[in-house]
Amino acid sequence: MKKAKSNLRIIPLGGVGEIGKNMFLFEYEDNAILLDAGLMFPEEEMHGIDIVLPDTTYLHECREKLRAIILTHGHEDHIGALPYIIDDFDIPVYGTRLTLGLLKAKLEEHPALSPVKMLEIKAGQQLNLCENFRLEFFRTNHSIPDTVGVALHTPVGTVVYTGDFKFDHTPVDGKITDFFKLAELGRRGVLLALIDSTNADRPGSTASESDVGETIDEIFRLSQRRIIFATFASNIHRIQQVVTAAHRHGRKICITGRSLENSVRIASELGYLRIPKSTLVELDQIRRIPLEKLAILTTGSQGEPMSALTRIANSEHRQVEIIPGDNVIIAANPIPGNEKLVARTVDKLFRLGAEVIHQSVSGVHVSGHASAEEIKMMLNFLQPRYLVPVHGEYRHMVACAKIAQKLGLADENIFLIDPGTVLEFSADRGAIAGSVTAGKVMVDGLGIGDVGNVVLRDRRILAEEGIVIILLAVDPEAGKLLSGPEIITRGFVYVRESEELLEEAKDAVTNRLAYLDSKQLRDWNALKSNIRDEAATFFYEQTGRRPMIMPVIIDVPPK
Repeated sequence: MKKAKSNLRIIPLGGVGEIGKNMFLFEYEDNAILLDAGLMFPEEEMHGIDIVLPDTTYLHECREKLRAIILTHGHEDHIGALPYIIDDFDIPVYGTRLTLGLLKAKLEEHPALSPVKMLEIKAGQQLNLCENFRLEFFRTNHSIPDTVGVALHTPVGTVVYTGDFKFDHTPVDGKITDFFKLAELGRRGVLLALIDSTNADRPGSTASESDVGETIDEIFRLSQRRIIFATFASNIHRIQQVVTAAHRHGRKICITGRSLENSVRIASELGYLRIPKSTLVELDQIRRIPLEKLAILTTGSQGEPMSALTRIANSEHRQVEIIPGDNVIIAANPIPGNEKLVARTVDKLFRLGAEVIHQSVSGVHVSGHASAEEIKMMLNFLQPRYLVPVHGEYRHMVACAKIAQKLGLADENIFLIDPGTVLEFSADRGAIAGSVTAGKVMVDGLGIGDVGNVVLRDRRILAEEGIVIILLAVDPEAGKLLSGPEIITRGFVYVRESEELLEEAKDAVTNRLAYLDSKQLRDWNALKSNIRDEAATFFYEQTGRRPMIMPVIIDVPPK
């Protein structure tokens, strides 16, 4: 590694102050690399939005410097943005075997993309990308196999990015975190640590995934009815434990849900999942299998509207319907914002006669993120001079900072930052050095970035207050009102029961127009503004609501 002449710049384009959009840019002189490229799922108020991407404006500004994209694991919030950005950058993508397998399947959903150069990395491997960056990868544990953390050796010092992690001493696949490498990095000296803070506000340590396996096995042993098990499609260890329990207790397994089917196929092909052929059955075979000998593995643990479990709960699934007495297990915590969707699904399942076991009432799920004691352990291993809590909302980052302070890290050496913040580090000091363009790019159908805050505001108003369309015909030359106003409403009031209100609204608008002279009637902007102001004031005074007011003026020239 050459001697430092410049500062190292670290810029999170997402993944701080939020759950998702993980994307971290590292720059040194004429070289840059990107760690992770994730998406975020829409918040409840983002009406109609499918996914949210990081704003990559700055990434394009430094595209000539960019040498590679490094992926720590295969979750959507770390790889999901790649299909939307990779065509703009002719650079290789590095990831572990399973991560690249999942990424390849995602890229195949976008056939217009150019071929992407994907290179496999392994825990324990070193990678020299350029004269400024040497990377080491170390094994971590998370809720998906084949996860790694990254030690980035630069001319100013070593930066450690933990990725998503927890310390699982009894992982399902037997591959524990590389504690020796963490201790070695700490002994050699760590300039900066970027540490997963998702569960920093939870005391103690996160339970092992193997603990869930014991609960799953107990459910399969005791149940005398059909079992429907919903989990994240990417939680290969959880899926393996369900398959193992089903095989041990003589049950057949059926899989439903496109994302789950894809994950099972990829993980099985790559050797991360082992399913006995005699155990797996197709959906069209389940009616011939006794209920007590069948388990259905499905998606929908977050109550997603189009997921298999939600369709089953709504009695809309073509091949699976709830039979009273079914044991339904929802093995996941609701992601913030999804609580109502999950509760609604659980309620519908109970109404159909199912017995539902979910995380709030039974130990069928554990987190994949480190709790407070594990974060302490990570900090004690690494002994970093500086800390940036990542992968958490602001309260999680604050909790992580407080843990570090208790361990003796100075407050001024902890950075609680937002997307776009530029951090600069020399061998002697680190500081905030400005900001770059960052934010959210929303994807709606085939449209990327064409829906902004103004459109979302309009959608929110339409969803919450409705729309009122006011039509009138004007002679543009004479500046004369020919007919109208007529009022059409949608989502505002029930017309048949509000005829008097709408007639009074017409009178109010008509009276306002009566005060306008011919010049004002010819100025359509002024005319629309007067109509909008009068109608908005009237409807708010009468109903306390603020519907969207849309004046429509018909140009009727004289004969």
